[in-house]
Amino acid sequence: MNDTARAGEDLCLLVLNCGSSSIKFALFDGHEDPPPRRPFWRGQVAGIGGPHPTYTEDGGVAEAVPLDGKETPHHAALEHIRAHTRKRLAGRRLRAVAHRVVHGGSKYSEPVLVDAAVLADLKSYIPLAPLHQPFALEAMDVLLANLPDCAQVACFDTGFHHTLPLVERMLALPYSAYERGLRRYGFHGLSYEYMSVALAERHGDRARGRTVVAHLGSGASLCGMHELRSVATTMGFSALDGLMMSTRCGALDPGAVIYLMEIEKLTLEEVGRVLYHESGLLGVSGVSGDTRELLAREREDGEAGERIRAALALYVRRIVREIGALAAVLGGLDMLVFTAGVGEHSAAIRSRVCRDLAYLGVALDEAANERDDAVIAGPGSRVLVGVEPTNEEWIAARQAMAVTARAGT
Repeated sequence: MNDTARAGEDLCLLVLNCGSSSIKFALFDGHEDPPPRRPFWRGQVAGIGGPHPTYTEDGGVAEAVPLDGKETPHHAALEHIRAHTRKRLAGRRLRAVAHRVVHGGSKYSEPVLVDAAVLADLKSYIPLAPLHQPFALEAMDVLLANLPDCAQVACFDTGFHHTLPLVERMLALPYSAYERGLRRYGFHGLSYEYMSVALAERHGDRARGRTVVAHLGSGASLCGMHELRSVATTMGFSALDGLMMSTRCGALDPGAVIYLMEIEKLTLEEVGRVLYHESGLLGVSGVSGDTRELLAREREDGEAGERIRAALALYVRRIVREIGALAAVLGGLDMLVFTAGVGEHSAAIRSRVCRDLAYLGVALDEAANERDDAVIAGPGSRVLVGVEPTNEEWIAARQAMAVTARAGT
């Protein structure tokens, strides 16, 4: 992994997705443009900063990783991945490393080669995405120092939403705030960009109509698309906005934040911890931020069961409310697509959401829904309802390929 690519050699693209407690990686062939849809090798280091970090590759058995006692556990995890990557390359060379970067601010709407100046810019956006931004930049910093001749490409989750019209970008604050960059950006853009490709391939021209994509995972958002472009989305200035999430609150009356700070005397750091880590499904249920566990336990008696049922009901209500809002903005709804971990695998959540959208003409084929079929709409549904696995890694690899090709690297 210390050797960079030379003309005519066997080339690969490495994609890194660095979060607060994990680093996911994928290795793609780097010859074809675009690269193949699936990496030939992938894995992750999980539990970084916790008592039992693990390393897994290609869906194999998790192995313990000796990160305990390390002053910089993310650096140690990255070095562990680099060591395994060197073995996997087996003489092949890296064309580039693509990094998923959550926030590109108002300056970066396209993927970009990373240098010291770009890195400094991106560090200024850390307060807007504290769960992800600092860790991606940490990896860039390390690799710029250790692999100075290997292209590092930043691929932005905000980039796909650069087509949002002004009315969707603005916040109802003094206009000077907009000029300083306080605006709605939108996130999960790598996922939505993949949807713009995959849905056109699967559904043809119908995908170019009024489409809402529901990216439901640990983080969650919706994107209203027309002509396969983002025209409205639920996340805004930060990744806290919009839907209720695993541990994040989603859209919140700002007066509640003022109350927490003025009346309950929480510090700024404490409020941030509440909003990012102690809210959402976890905060309401008091049990878990994982829909699978909550669904398995929702029939429990007593207060625990009541809170679990309340959390799931609120989660579904927020999704339904925001789909209705996007349908209003789009002027109707032709297609509804579920993606990401919950969206792709939770038939129960999809069923509850679609049940409450019957007024829009949404009807499910429950058997197809249980099978996670690509099309789960019933025969009488006026809206095409689908399930489409996302592929953010491939979008990042494709973007890195395009950037390096333009730069001649």
